[in-house]
Amino acid sequence: MLNIPQLIAQELSIHLSQVNNALELFAEGATIPFIARYRKERTDSLNEIHLRDISDRFTYLTEIEARKTTILETISSQGKLTEELQAKIEACLQKTELEDLYLPYKPKRRTRATIAREKGLEPLAEFIKSLNQPSAQPVPLEAEAAKYISEEKGVKTAEEALKGAADILAESVSEKAERRAYLRDFLMTTAVFISKIKDEFPEGSTKFEMYRSYQVAVRSVHSHNMLALFRGESEGILDLEISFDESAVTAYLESAEIRTKIPEVKDFYRLMLKDAFNRLMKTSLITEVRSDRKNAADIESIKTFETNLRELLLSAPAGMKPTLAIDPGFRTGCKVSALDETGQFLEYQAIFPHQAAGQRQQAATIVKRLIEQYQIELIAIGNGTASRETEEFVSEVLAELDRKPIKVMVNESGASIYSASDVAIAEFPDLDITVRGAVSIGRRLQDPLAELVKIDPKSIGVGQYQHDVDQKLLKKKLDETVESCVNYVGVDLNTASKELLTFVSGMSPTVAKNIVNYRNENGAFKNRRQLLKVPKLGPKAFEQAAGFLRIRNGENLLDNTAVHPESYAVVQAIAKDLDLPLTDVTQIAEKVKTVNIKKYVTEQVGEPTLRDIISELEKPGRDPRAEFKYATFKEGIKGISDLTVGMELEGIITNVANFGAFVDVGVHQDGLVHISQLADRFVEDPKQIVKVGQVVKVKVLEINEKLKRVSLTMRLQEKQQKFDRPSPRKY
Repeated sequence: MLNIPQLIAQELSIHLSQVNNALELFAEGATIPFIARYRKERTDSLNEIHLRDISDRFTYLTEIEARKTTILETISSQGKLTEELQAKIEACLQKTELEDLYLPYKPKRRTRATIAREKGLEPLAEFIKSLNQPSAQPVPLEAEAAKYISEEKGVKTAEEALKGAADILAESVSEKAERRAYLRDFLMTTAVFISKIKDEFPEGSTKFEMYRSYQVAVRSVHSHNMLALFRGESEGILDLEISFDESAVTAYLESAEIRTKIPEVKDFYRLMLKDAFNRLMKTSLITEVRSDRKNAADIESIKTFETNLRELLLSAPAGMKPTLAIDPGFRTGCKVSALDETGQFLEYQAIFPHQAAGQRQQAATIVKRLIEQYQIELIAIGNGTASRETEEFVSEVLAELDRKPIKVMVNESGASIYSASDVAIAEFPDLDITVRGAVSIGRRLQDPLAELVKIDPKSIGVGQYQHDVDQKLLKKKLDETVESCVNYVGVDLNTASKELLTFVSGMSPTVAKNIVNYRNENGAFKNRRQLLKVPKLGPKAFEQAAGFLRIRNGENLLDNTAVHPESYAVVQAIAKDLDLPLTDVTQIAEKVKTVNIKKYVTEQVGEPTLRDIISELEKPGRDPRAEFKYATFKEGIKGISDLTVGMELEGIITNVANFGAFVDVGVHQDGLVHISQLADRFVEDPKQIVKVGQVVKVKVLEINEKLKRVSLTMRLQEKQQKFDRPSPRKY
């Protein structure tokens, strides 16, 4: 069988010791964020990407090995396992190749070939097969077949006997692994997807118009096109087929299978091979090709979703400041919630600024009172219906104030999902669903990560065909992304919700809930060691989680850093040698440059960890996310009808797809910057140019009010596109 660690090391171009140590740490229950941050000495500084690749590949290869065992046992029990076949099976690295080898021995339903065997026609098939040799001598096939006529067995004519023999040989050819592999590759490299909109859908009546008469090579179809084609087909709008040169398939099979010079046997084989492909191979191979392209599209789409989600979760927080959150509305009014600097709900008011003048004045009075009473520093306005009108109203109110809070438009995607969720009900059992939505909008501005972890990522609106892809894989990858982001930023132990705590390394939902309960019963944590008093939080969970949990204003300054408690003794030794108290740890980072850090290397703490410690001590408790920025929407622009071609606007990237980026410019309908309009150069991947949450300047190219579509360009502005956030996966 395979040496899995050795194979992974070769595939990833890393040392075998790194793979073995990573697998050992996984087996010990260590999480990927913990290993990447605190076990660099064990893995020679493997980052999260490598560690996840090791984990995923190990799982895949382990599953293959288990499947091989089952297959070998099955074939052996049939008495058909040869040394050659066993060697081929044991060498398999791909599930498709393994299943091809197993196909001839796989238990089947009753087929035409099995019926022919039941009629005693297998010897005839073997006889004809023996004639398929260059040196074979002619023998009349019909005369030979006549020997198998039997009323008892249901073979009435020689022709029926030959058809039965052909069925047996056709099944044998269709199950040859090498034939299937060649033809599968042939379809993958030469076939074409062709789509047509069904006749009952007139031109311009569907969102799949570009696929009305469309074709694309199977090998080069883009993921978004593939998923769109499959969705159109599933919705009954598109007819989708795979077209390929069937004469080339016939030529290949005849060249590979026919060796005889006997004309009659040649003709028999030609008909048999055509039947073998059309009846037994064509449909299954096309299904496999479609499945392969679907899987590839799923993976690509999920990667895009991961990237967008990461950028959204790591959006710069405006800060934990008193906030006024407004969920806009016309007829039902605006829902206004006041939050304190910890995100706690203070007060709710419904205002109606978009109706009568008297109600507008009354709304202004309420907003002024809330701002002054709660010393509001931030105003979060949801970007849904009536958002620009509400922003205009708030601007009028602020113009009358000496102290003006910062006003920001906040993407409210998924807020309604949160407000009706069990999480929101448990958090605010006595508040109306609309009030919960407003609270969520305000908290998103204060700290996007802490609030967005409460919402199913699929509801946040940064995916691409997320409901069409493999849901199990999507959930796995998005959960990994959330886990990575949460542990990259770190979590305030004394304010974090149980939903946020659940994603901390080593935490289970039960332990996260117990932490919140302990905090509610005993007050704020004063030091990390108190965690060990939390029910069901044992030494292992403490080891995995402690470094990612922060305690502000606690008993030990190091508890507000990413320095793990297991390394506190090292920091204390350094501080002692430098004659500095731990309260002055910020000076350690500068002064330690004068000493040899190798002096502090221990069995547990090596140079990589020491360098991380020194870096962390430079700015204890710092937030690794970028500086907060927000878009300023153009005054007077409230809807698509207010836009004109050539107009320059400021907006914010809300979603990045493989074909371009969507930008909120404040008109309730995101505009699209096609990939060709992202820069004055060829762009292979939009994620290289833009990211979710990025503030950009765009120009209007085209407006279609009927379809509510706005085309934008960012060309000639490439200099503004630069990422200002380090990757959370490269610790």
